[in-house]
Amino acid sequence: MNRFPCVADHQRRYGVKRLCSILGVSRSSFCYWRRTAADRAARQAADAQLAARIRAVHRESDGTYGVPRITAELRETNGEAVSHKRVARIMRESGIEGVRLRRRHRTTVPDPAAAKASDLIRRDFTAGRPNTKYVGDFTSLPIDGGKFCYLATVIDLASRRLAGRAIAGHMRADLVTDALAAAIRTRGSLAGSIMHTDHGAQYTSRAFAEACRSAGVRRSMSPVGSSADNPLAESFNAAFKRETLQGRKSWPNEREARLDAFGWLHRYNTRRRHSRPGQRSPIAFEDAFHPTPTTLAPAA
Repeated sequence: MNRFPCVADHQRRYGVKRLCSILGVSRSSFCYWRRTAADRAARQAADAQLAARIRAVHRESDGTYGVPRITAELRETNGEAVSHKRVARIMRESGIEGVRLRRRHRTTVPDPAAAKASDLIRRDFTAGRPNTKYVGDFTSLPIDGGKFCYLATVIDLASRRLAGRAIAGHMRADLVTDALAAAIRTRGSLAGSIMHTDHGAQYTSRAFAEACRSAGVRRSMSPVGSSADNPLAESFNAAFKRETLQGRKSWPNEREARLDAFGWLHRYNTRRRHSRPGQRSPIAFEDAFHPTPTTLAPAA
């Protein structure tokens, strides 16, 4: 309250009682404010130091982290017993915020004549251990001039690890089969695992069905037109878009899009914290579960 400093500044000349009466504050409240000045100054200094650490974590995340991930990073890296409410308050006061979601470009085009697989997931997007359940999807990368390239992904449901990916300037079936092949190289084998996708023509194609059969992968498909039946893939694509584009509408060229994608995808696996694996990165989660290779196979 700014009336208390006014009383403190002029108390010798006019007296505390008179000033409190004129300014409409109680003497007891002023005395409490003066008595707690040292504690208040200490809290302000501690908040300023925490704000500096929050800014450092925010910069390290390329300006993408919000309150939950910044709180987790401070707790683990610095060992701070800091609450998410305090982090939220300081971020709000300092004007620090993560990036926000943008609308996505539609890429799922079903083929009504194609054979469909059964839904083996049934909205249970959990897994007891890595390399048992995966989701596959792809998203567009907008390029200046109305052009697009496309990122196909294969994500582990247990650890949220990006096990396979491929980037191409087309949406043909070999885009998703290349991502599956990359996942096989990363894991060594996907035999016995489930691959859950939407009904896009690429995933109902004969080429993708054959690639799954050869790898010993059981295909699973969500009902048509329901994003709730592949939420992990939708969430991944949304995070990728907002954290790489950061408010821009497109990349200037395909090379810049690929470079940003490669950098983000590497950080996603090795550094980016996820709520499902206990605010750890996917590879940190898998390393705690059992030793696994930490290098993502190159894209086709």
